[in-house]
Amino acid sequence: MTAEITRLTAAQMAAKLAAGEITSVELVRAHLDRIDAVDGGEAGLNAFLHVSRDEALATAEEVDAVRAAGGAEAEALHPLAGVPIAVKDLIVTVGQPTTAGSRMLEDWMSPYDATVVERIRAAKLPILGKTNLDEFAMGSSTEHSAYGVTRNPWDTDRIPGGSGGGSAAAVAAFEAPLALGTDTGGSIRQPGAVTGTVGTKPTYGSVSRYGAIAMASSLDQIGPVARTTEDAALLHELIAGHDPKDSTSLPDEVPAFGAAARTTDVSGLRIGVIKQLQGEGYQEGVLARFQESLEALRAAGAEIVEVDCPSFEHALSAYYLIMPSEASSNLARFDGVRYGARVEPEDGPLTIERVMGATRAAGFGDEVKRRIILGTYALSAGYYDAYYGSAQKVRTLIQRDFAAAFEQADVLISPTAPTVAFPLGEKLDDPLAMYLNDVATIPANLAGIPGISVPGGLASDGDGAALPVGIQFLAPAREDARVYRAAGALEALLSADAEPLWARAPELPTAAAQTAGE
Repeated sequence: MTAEITRLTAAQMAAKLAAGEITSVELVRAHLDRIDAVDGGEAGLNAFLHVSRDEALATAEEVDAVRAAGGAEAEALHPLAGVPIAVKDLIVTVGQPTTAGSRMLEDWMSPYDATVVERIRAAKLPILGKTNLDEFAMGSSTEHSAYGVTRNPWDTDRIPGGSGGGSAAAVAAFEAPLALGTDTGGSIRQPGAVTGTVGTKPTYGSVSRYGAIAMASSLDQIGPVARTTEDAALLHELIAGHDPKDSTSLPDEVPAFGAAARTTDVSGLRIGVIKQLQGEGYQEGVLARFQESLEALRAAGAEIVEVDCPSFEHALSAYYLIMPSEASSNLARFDGVRYGARVEPEDGPLTIERVMGATRAAGFGDEVKRRIILGTYALSAGYYDAYYGSAQKVRTLIQRDFAAAFEQADVLISPTAPTVAFPLGEKLDDPLAMYLNDVATIPANLAGIPGISVPGGLASDGDGAALPVGIQFLAPAREDARVYRAAGALEALLSADAEPLWARAPELPTAAAQTAGE
């Protein structure tokens, strides 16, 4: 029973809960058992940094009691009430630690909930716990966490993507049906691509960022992680909407994303293939799955056109000036004085400057230090216009390229990542090689437009078994429903004659099996 119900989609779980076929307590316990089985131990996934058993079960019991009582209160329950969820440990939660994957915030307890967490709790989704990430969301592999690496459920010797590898791995491994992530340069979509899950980066400002620990404020965006396009759309509907606590929050009404995801007709849909996001640097298998996806969409009636976005060639360079600059400003608050860790120098005078130096040396990891140094340099007197200012000009050109492309196409398409998941440690000491993983996802963040990654099949890098490939759809700002329509259609086309990719994930060694094998 446990294995069966954890392998349902969130929409299927919701339907069974509403019909009284299962209870939320059964559902939560099944997922907690799954976490116990595959997340810990030397070969465990390490997707979760904190598991909130008591809170999750208490919420589940409350939902079951309301449903059992019936009446108006039961009818008013959110459709996803009782379906468990995991939260990236960059999003603050009352009653659970929020570490941002850093020693700087080890065991830190937030005094308030993020707006998205408030909405999840109001809808009575049991929160299973907090998921692992690259420290302060800085990374593409979840190898930069202060609390150990997260492993890819498809091959535990490979990365699950980053920075939100914990959320993607948890969903792919059936530890949670839904999760929240944050996407600054692809941190929801790229992990989705390499774990065979669905990840959405909403339009900037359409989901409140209040309560997400800021890395780069003009780029960060909270979004859903799920196994199907419909599940991601339903969670997106729940967390979206205006928030007066977020000055960048849009006042728009929330569209019916779930209905868009279920619309599989793409006849007449103009899909633009981005010339710059394919070819050199992309693995052969990734490009093969991409071409197959294009052919499937064309056969279903979509119009495929090529669009030219010349400024995309400079997107990676611009991003890695803008993002570190904003990060260096946002992380200046972690100084050993205001909150978080405090480390005092072992000898010499006890001054604020020396406490700050000792605290940051001990509290920040290498990648965070690297980006702070780069950002501080780019913002320094004499270099601001040459670096940060020039990067912002490129950002404007990228926005113009998108505007021109959307005159020719309703949505744009590309591979989500240039490669399948690479082995743990392979790029850890080569930051530039690591940064290239985000080459296809970064433009959307620079422009503030919505994007989604949906599984596109399996491919091999030549060194191992076949691994998931992601296909990315992009749409104009505030047109998130378009990416759900396109992604839902491709998902249906690719699953028409085969089991969905997420359902084909290999079995994982359990903690009991690991112990028995010692």
